[in-house]
Amino acid sequence: MGNARLQSIHVHPVKAFRGLAPREAVVEPWGLAGDRRWMLVDDGGKVVTQREQPRLALAAAELLPGGGLRLSAPGMSPLTVPVPQAGSTVPVQLFRDKVETVPARDDAVHAWCGALLGAEVRLVYLDEPATRRPVDPEYALPGETVSFADGYPLLLTTTASLDALNSLIARGDHAAEGPLPMNRFRPNLVVTGTDAWAEDGWSRLTVGEVSFRVAKPSGRCVVTTTDQNTAARGREPLYSLGRHRRIGRKLVFGQNLVPLGPGTVRVGDPVRIAG
Repeated sequence: MGNARLQSIHVHPVKAFRGLAPREAVVEPWGLAGDRRWMLVDDGGKVVTQREQPRLALAAAELLPGGGLRLSAPGMSPLTVPVPQAGSTVPVQLFRDKVETVPARDDAVHAWCGALLGAEVRLVYLDEPATRRPVDPEYALPGETVSFADGYPLLLTTTASLDALNSLIARGDHAAEGPLPMNRFRPNLVVTGTDAWAEDGWSRLTVGEVSFRVAKPSGRCVVTTTDQNTAARGREPLYSLGRHRRIGRKLVFGQNLVPLGPGTVRVGDPVRIAG
């Protein structure tokens, strides 16, 4: 583990949209700065992700100073979205959580997103991540909160485990689908220089100047079967995870993290395992 390093950082400004790969990122209590502070909801106020709309993989969101966005997608004109001014909030359903959000104020934004998907959707913003949404209490410490991420502030994966998984795919019934790139798993932090599956035994780690606790392994869903460049779906990696990486009812790859303090992580930072 003496050679473990942070290989890459990934920030997803809009949940389910394509991510960015900055060289450094500020770690906030609820996740990387700018990560998953926006998301789409349907006309019933329920979150919309690549689970229902794989085409979201083709949409990109560039972070602008102050937290606004520049949205783009194939065949569509780019659109700038400012952070909505504080005002009345709207409750939306994010999986099991009801979260107060602030809708984008310009109807053109909702129209743009609706045209992207051919469905009635709205873009909403998380204005107060320190208070709006607690981490799953089964795995949280008091006061821990999370952005619009699936459940935890950050997701970590390792290149060695991806290599091992791709070896399993190559020997399986859907070998032609591999090897898979890391973006199938939409992580925040990618670590290199470890043994395969070493992260299964971690409980604490430090990346550069920032310490984290490992909350739980990440259970994977159909989004991992979506090609992030084409939006086409296959069988892998869920087929191979189901045969080789099943913990209880979950198919697992990667670990969910909660920051233990603020700081900045940078590509190339040493990764030290504390327990």
